[in-house]
Amino acid sequence: MLILSEKEIQTHYFMQDAIRDLKQGLQAKNNGMIKNPPRTVIEIPKYNASGLYMPSADLSLEIASVKVVSIFPENPKQQKPTTQGVLLLTDATNGEHICLMTASFLTRLRTGALSGIATEKMARLDAKTLGVIGTGSMAFEQVLGVLAVRDIKDIILFNRTFERAVYFKEKLQAWGVTIPIQVVQDVQDVMQSADIVACSTRSNTPVFNGKDVQPGTHINGVGSFLPTMREVDVETITKADQIVVDDLASAKEEAGELIYAAEQSDWSFSNVAAQLNELIEYPNLIRPSDEAITFFKSVGTAYFDLAVARGIYAKAISLGFGQKMH
Repeated sequence: MLILSEKEIQTHYFMQDAIRDLKQGLQAKNNGMIKNPPRTVIEIPKYNASGLYMPSADLSLEIASVKVVSIFPENPKQQKPTTQGVLLLTDATNGEHICLMTASFLTRLRTGALSGIATEKMARLDAKTLGVIGTGSMAFEQVLGVLAVRDIKDIILFNRTFERAVYFKEKLQAWGVTIPIQVVQDVQDVMQSADIVACSTRSNTPVFNGKDVQPGTHINGVGSFLPTMREVDVETITKADQIVVDDLASAKEEAGELIYAAEQSDWSFSNVAAQLNELIEYPNLIRPSDEAITFFKSVGTAYFDLAVARGIYAKAISLGFGQKMH
């Protein structure tokens, strides 16, 4: 079995790789070759924490995986990461466990890549300004996903803790992002200027006012993953002209803002235009107009992790990195 560290994965596997491999996984879903049982979420109330257990198999590539992720928001107080995860990859021809890899970066990268694919299909072609609400652990790859598919000219950052947004700006610049980056103290400044908005917070209450959403805006919402969590308000959901989810079954169970909107308004899940796999399958599923407000909601599901993990494993075999355990 091959063991892959986070550093090894980050050194050799990039956003464009993840977008390519996820598109292949989405196509396998369209071909009926994905087995994807519902994930199990175990909540640990004492620490406001969650454990997520996610199995999946791709029958076309004869490979399976299970990912285990723990999310402990209070961990930074102990100088430990909020999100920790591992993924086990299994050969589905003989049951051999072929690779164990750290999964925190994998999760962030695949989530950013999903937003990249959605942005490529849903955002205006001339979108130039990216607004980022929440500059925590998931946000960096959200920015990279959008930069991979749109010619962004400037970035606006907002975080409840201003200093964290400043640090995030410095991190982007250290990565090599050379376009102007502005840090603002009012989320309204983001909503009034951004063509694309990336939300990746663990908020239980909406992080912006739907009244501030400008015509032509595309929003990626990836932070909330429990029915009790809501980054986006009902007004945004009801005024959106097109809503796409990464996986409808998961969204119905876990997308708090959509669940809340279905309970509190005339909006219903029948208003969802497509799942992400359908968006890449059918060319007629396009942005309604330049003025349309579009919303992509991602809660994640196991076959996305499998698609990226398989790509990472293939690169490890090809380039010869990782440690072999006998």
